[in-house]
Amino acid sequence: MTTTRAFFEIGTRTNFSFLEGASSPEEMVVQAAYLKLGGLGIADRNSVAGVVRAHAQAEQLEERYKNRDEILAQAEKEGKMEVILDPIRVQPGARLVFSDGTPDILAYPRSRRGWANLCRLLSAGNLKEEAIKGSCILTEAELMEWGDEMMLALVPDRTLVGHQAGQSTLEDYLERFRRRFRKAFFMALAPAYDGRDRQVFAVIAMLAAGNRVPLIATNQPLYHHPERRPLSDVVIAIREHVQIAQAGFLLAPNAERYLKDSREMARIFRDYPDAIENAQVFFDRLTFSLKELEHNYPPENDPGETPQETLERLTRAGATKRYPDGIPEKVAKQIDYELKLISDKNYASYFLTVHRIIQHARYELKVLCQGRGSAANSVICYCLEITEVDPEKSTLLFDRFISMDRDEPPDIDVDFEHDRREEVIQFIYKKYKREHAGLTAGVTTYRTRSAGREVAKAFGLSEDVQSAISSLVWGWSEDNLSERDAKAAGLDVKDPVTQNVLKYASELLGFPRHLTQHVGGFVITRDRLDEVVPIMKTAMPDRYMIEWDKDDLDNVKILKVDVLALGMLTCLRKAFSLLELHYDVKKTLADLGHKEHGDEGEPVYEMMGRADTLGVFQIESRAQMSMLPRLKPKVFYDLVIEVAIVRPGPIQGDMVHPYLKRREQRAKNIPIKYPSKELETVLERTLGVPLFQEQAMQIAITAAGFKPAEADKLRRAMATFKRTGTIGNFEKRFIEGMVAKDYDPEFAQQCFNQIKGFGEYGFPESHAASFALLVYASSWLKAYYPDVFCAAMLNSQPMGFYAPAQLVRDAREHGVKILPVDINASNWECGLEEAAFDRNAIDFRHDKMREIIKTRHAVRLGFRQIKGLSTDDMEQLVDNRGKGYSSVRDLWLRSGLQKSVIERLADADAFQSLKLSRRDALWAVRALDVKSATEELPLFEQVRHVDLQAEPATKLPDMLPGEQVIEDYRYLSLSLKAHPVSFLREELQKMGITRNVDLLTVPNGKRVTVAGLVLVRQRPGSAKGVIFMTLEDETGVANAIVWSKVFDKYRAIVMGARLVKIRGRLQSQSGVIHTVVEHIEDMTPALGILQREARRFGVCERSDEVLKPGIDQRQRKLAQVRDRAELEKRMAAASGHAVVAETAQVMPRGRNFH
Repeated sequence: MTTTRAFFEIGTRTNFSFLEGASSPEEMVVQAAYLKLGGLGIADRNSVAGVVRAHAQAEQLEERYKNRDEILAQAEKEGKMEVILDPIRVQPGARLVFSDGTPDILAYPRSRRGWANLCRLLSAGNLKEEAIKGSCILTEAELMEWGDEMMLALVPDRTLVGHQAGQSTLEDYLERFRRRFRKAFFMALAPAYDGRDRQVFAVIAMLAAGNRVPLIATNQPLYHHPERRPLSDVVIAIREHVQIAQAGFLLAPNAERYLKDSREMARIFRDYPDAIENAQVFFDRLTFSLKELEHNYPPENDPGETPQETLERLTRAGATKRYPDGIPEKVAKQIDYELKLISDKNYASYFLTVHRIIQHARYELKVLCQGRGSAANSVICYCLEITEVDPEKSTLLFDRFISMDRDEPPDIDVDFEHDRREEVIQFIYKKYKREHAGLTAGVTTYRTRSAGREVAKAFGLSEDVQSAISSLVWGWSEDNLSERDAKAAGLDVKDPVTQNVLKYASELLGFPRHLTQHVGGFVITRDRLDEVVPIMKTAMPDRYMIEWDKDDLDNVKILKVDVLALGMLTCLRKAFSLLELHYDVKKTLADLGHKEHGDEGEPVYEMMGRADTLGVFQIESRAQMSMLPRLKPKVFYDLVIEVAIVRPGPIQGDMVHPYLKRREQRAKNIPIKYPSKELETVLERTLGVPLFQEQAMQIAITAAGFKPAEADKLRRAMATFKRTGTIGNFEKRFIEGMVAKDYDPEFAQQCFNQIKGFGEYGFPESHAASFALLVYASSWLKAYYPDVFCAAMLNSQPMGFYAPAQLVRDAREHGVKILPVDINASNWECGLEEAAFDRNAIDFRHDKMREIIKTRHAVRLGFRQIKGLSTDDMEQLVDNRGKGYSSVRDLWLRSGLQKSVIERLADADAFQSLKLSRRDALWAVRALDVKSATEELPLFEQVRHVDLQAEPATKLPDMLPGEQVIEDYRYLSLSLKAHPVSFLREELQKMGITRNVDLLTVPNGKRVTVAGLVLVRQRPGSAKGVIFMTLEDETGVANAIVWSKVFDKYRAIVMGARLVKIRGRLQSQSGVIHTVVEHIEDMTPALGILQREARRFGVCERSDEVLKPGIDQRQRKLAQVRDRAELEKRMAAASGHAVVAETAQVMPRGRNFH
């Protein structure tokens, strides 16, 4: 019996041939290993976007194979089944698809030079002027230019084979390519399984032999297993924008385009055994590996110095600046340690590059910025002003950032002001040029919503059904589309079409849709970047990105710096400017840094302890607000813990309640017991409960005898154990190490299980400390200067959990007067105006702030608050305003604004300084048509004429309050006049609905009914499907907990309603009040009353009340509605009217968060 030669497949396409392949690179590699193929080549369409994932999967298989004994032993111990596959050789390549009619070419680099050429070739196609984002336009001439050091296989178009003219064309290609590439050029044989393969193969073999071109076999697989064929059909239908039922010959006629084993390939090509043998010959000539890629940062050293010498000089100078009273011994030793390690790893240029970027941003552009993440573990980063976490006051672990034994590049994340980050990005492009700098890619994948919509469309479901499916999916959910979702969308779950939509939408989850630019990851190189990885256009002009994402870069050991955007930094910079301008108080982020805040800090911490943190960085979510009164932070380190504790890691590791319990013990002066003195050193700051990744590593070092590099490997193994299964040998080593130090084996196992429980989600302490700086700074502003904080927050939108309406409401509750947008008072941004501060205006819920708040100004809303206006137009208005505009016509003539812009200002009720109502202003705008003869005169001549001031004399009835509020929300997203729910209060009261503010006096456990606009829905990943909802009425907010079963029952209402009524049991603990929801009702139709008010109650006996209706009169009219039956009748009538839907659309949708 002859042994079948292992087959080498070179024609594999993955789902990174966007909407062509139907399996992931990882699936292809695992299946190839399972089939024991000799090798696998990944050749996606004009792209190498998926090759790193294939490479990483092959390395994981190799790692598992090396550790097979430990893995199998651990599996046996746990009673599990493990399969260890043999390693598989994977080669990176690309399928070159040409725009000039050239047949497709499978191209694989033979060497590092060949890889550079392939990257240059693909970059040239990506960057052509006529190439739109995501397209690659290649020609034969470019292959001839860049094809050196590659192995190439031409895939003949079968339409050319069937006739003499086509065969002649094919021969011309063969002759040109053989002459150019000689022995590196092959001709592919690929079956189509259409009954013509024998005939087509014979013609191709004849043409190849006549031109002395060797044949090579490939099945051109599009998926790893034949069961994927139906999904392949769905993918084709999505790509071609057709329904599957109408796709016809666009779909493959069979399910044969999968990875086949060596025996099957030998059978298919039994008449051409040389084509099978040549596949191995082809592979054997490929010596390139992605491991050869080396990253070299541009030289940033000063003249006469090496990069290391420059780094050492800058570090020591920075240390002197940071510690003017002398560098602490602990810091000096750490500097020496870090500098040596950086020298050994040759990372100096990387640190210098990041330093240069930050120095330019901070001192040239005046942009607020700070580093975070694991980089905050570095003293050098602190000395270079990259981070702001003082190592003298923190417990840092540099090996979490860089380790000698860890073959992984460091990763520095730097946050910049979100509205000025583009300036930093353009500086990087200008300094390093596109040949040396590019943004990393982000892979946009199919999630539940997009997969459901696309697959439903492919199966012919109507547009309204597609919309219904997507509207019922939570945010960016990656959960499978369920029968529950289908039922909620009105589908019959027993219908085969519905079943197919559910099945294939779930299979499509996680598939890449396209590449997009990452939020800020930059790769900067000394050598040409386009010889490391192809570069491509982004949607923005003069901005370029590479084809790999951040995980790909980590896998090939390429360094990057994350130039990230953070809204709170924008807010803080604008707040500091307002503070200096209006209060002559100079503050910086460093001033508010993590030092002992003393008496000034006490009110700030007390405010946090009351969960009065709306708008404050990181601690404004419902989960954080619920934790604050229990944690009651009093010092900076409490904020570090607060930031980290409301995270999946500590929650899933069951560490939150033990920590809070021990905190109560400490408050009662009950001693905290520790297992040993050495563990007390590690865990004392978190009261014996490990909350941070660094602590997990320190436990391994201190109690189990791990070296720092080993401890970091343990951390990484914990983060990936579900995928790689390499944690078993660490567990044995960990427990044995603790037992050797006289710890009880049961306790050692408990320690390991605990840190394993949160290892995948653990939060670095250094990262939490960086964020805690911003928590305190934003809290300080809110506590002492709520006017400044409100204006800065509004000027930094979009950001945070809450919309402008809630920021304004919160500021008013803290006594801040908010003034409306006005043509004669507003600028583009919200500003401050001198105003007497009435401490009695502070809401009773914040009465402890009466003597704390230092506000002396009102906030004037800016033009930015009006939807649809441009900065340029409003700057034009302000520049020409002089001492003010006297009329609508005066504004039109002097500002030069388009009539449509002035109409939008009238829509927003911005003419109040002229004593013009919204309706009067709109009437005046519509009277603007052409300029009179006088108005055509030069400006100085016009002043002698009196008709400039003319306004229409017509006096129109004012809008009623309900209509005013609707228009405010329509154009401003908020109203200073009234809250929408206030117009329903009498009716809500008759229905037994409690005002939100009155929940403060409701006993714990009592059933209540509350109603309000839906502001926020939050569904944390750690909350097991629970939804936290925030509702707002005219008195404040109410918080609701919706358990998963209740959510399933009322999904459409929870997801889509603007105004809801909820009934449930009140839960009050530590000053935190929630309603645990039992029943939810959509009250959105009731909002129609605001619009119908004018129609139903607009006719009054007194004409002066027609012109100036008061709220009292409106209430008298509404009082005629005496019972719920009448209200429901009116709601039903409103429901059928178009104005209801329009009114509902104007009201906020509510924001969804994970």
